[in-house]
Amino acid sequence: MRKLLSIGFVFALVAAPVVSARADNDKETDRMENAGTVMEEILNIPDNIPQDLLDKAECVVVFPSVLKLAIGLGGSYGRGVMTCRSGEHFTGPWGAPSMMALEGGSIGFQLGGQATDFVLLIMNPRGAKALLSSKVKLGADMAAAAGPKGRDAAADTDVTMRAEILTYSRSRGLFAGVSLEGSTLRPDNRANKKLYGREVSATDIIRKGAVAVPPSGQKLVALLNKKSPKNHSDPQSLK
Repeated sequence: MRKLLSIGFVFALVAAPVVSARADNDKETDRMENAGTVMEEILNIPDNIPQDLLDKAECVVVFPSVLKLAIGLGGSYGRGVMTCRSGEHFTGPWGAPSMMALEGGSIGFQLGGQATDFVLLIMNPRGAKALLSSKVKLGADMAAAAGPKGRDAAADTDVTMRAEILTYSRSRGLFAGVSLEGSTLRPDNRANKKLYGREVSATDIIRKGAVAVPPSGQKLVALLNKKSPKNHSDPQSLK
């Protein structure tokens, strides 16, 4: 009996890390799939992201169900994905996504305790490269603005044209541009390791094509390739 118990104990010790790793991988897979669903639902809203802005975006970041935390002065925490157009000058098809993290104080997060989806458009190569390589603070390291919405929205305003990143939110069924100034964005390379099964940086995933689009990311990538297959940015701005 003792021998059987010992064998069972050893088996449990060996199996536990495998089960834990599988659970972590499932979590990242779910985030990737949820990002595709969120993007699809938002692009199907009649008063959604202006098409000309999506067509000029180098990258898209999607954070499904960001939660507001009641810790100290309050804060917000979200995990999501970033995908960019491939090629040296962001002119190719949308490619494999990198996992990303969104963190910040209560300023700019008017969530009211409700889980909120965020979609961010990265509007120039400088912003994309900065975000892939390190943590950036919106409003300080990167110029950010609440994105205009609607097919007839004035997308060529000074604020929109100066912004490196345009931010949108969806909460309680309402979709709008929202300020995320003061929040930080960074690559989540630990999550990338869990998702892709090996050490791989956000830059290697997005700029160097180090991995293929995983099955969980096919929906998001296919949707963007369908909705915005070509980059309409000024070619000079992409160099």
